[in-house]
Amino acid sequence: MIKIDNVSKWYGTFQVLTDCTTEVKVGEVVVICGPSGSGKSTLIKCINGLEMFQKGDIFVENISVGKLKANLPKLRSRVGMVFQHFELFPHLSVIDNLTIGPIKILKRSKQEAKEQGMRLLNRVGLESQADKFPGQLSGGQQQRVAIVRALAMNPIVMLFDEPTSALDPEMVSEVLDVMVELAEEGTTMMVVTHEMGFARKVAHRVIFMDQGSIVEDSPKEDFFNSPRSPRAQQFLSKILHS
Repeated sequence: MIKIDNVSKWYGTFQVLTDCTTEVKVGEVVVICGPSGSGKSTLIKCINGLEMFQKGDIFVENISVGKLKANLPKLRSRVGMVFQHFELFPHLSVIDNLTIGPIKILKRSKQEAKEQGMRLLNRVGLESQADKFPGQLSGGQQQRVAIVRALAMNPIVMLFDEPTSALDPEMVSEVLDVMVELAEEGTTMMVVTHEMGFARKVAHRVIFMDQGSIVEDSPKEDFFNSPRSPRAQQFLSKILHS
């Protein structure tokens, strides 16, 4: 479904991604981990054109992202993205946050979009919050709304950029539970996270990045039991025993 082919990116003279190559199959859950500043978030933002790259290419269902500059909204309607800081529209109610994309981009009727939005809210236990505004919700509730807002566009893949890192510890599990359910249903997912318990539970593969490069790309059992690179071994020893 996604092919990343020799992608490199620079900010001025600073190289943030170096010759990154990997692919994601339909129904696969891939966790991307690594130290801060290793290029994890930049890499997944390149997949839906939020960041542009200068070398290589990315293909989503065989369509080149690098050549899609004029048609990025169509790409983003197919590639769901959940950010660290929710990015909900604060002036819109929860249900309006969920329906604005399907109505404006997918051209659904207001009734159809609202019915789907309520089904999705019910799925994550937030049906009673439909008429509230994001500022009236907890961080965990806002992130669950952000996830179902992305799902409302019926994406072919879901990208998560550290979706729990801005949450209080007691709210992390309510968001991870939704993500685990999506993974178990066969949703194609790429997840940037430090939540190694989540990775162990649902990931098919783990990509480990350091200094803009993909250092390891292996099945989760291999990554956790016998990481090949000294850098990954060091990272795991710190994060699993912290």
